[in-house]
Amino acid sequence: MSAPEPVVCTRCGRTRTAADDPATALAWVSTRERGALRWLCPDCARQHVRDIEGKLPDEYW
Repeated sequence: MSAPEPVVCTRCGRTRTAADDPATALAWVSTRERGALRWLCPDCARQHVRDIEGKLPDEYW
């Protein structure tokens, strides 16, 4: 069995690590677009919260 893929923010490239505190690790946002799983770090999710809630495509951010 292979190791799971690392979680990387699709906006800024930040990687979620085991060293992150639990609250930060839980703040990552996952979305599924066109069948692909995408992740946003807490900072990018906070910056784009209105776009996410409005379900705007990433191209408009």
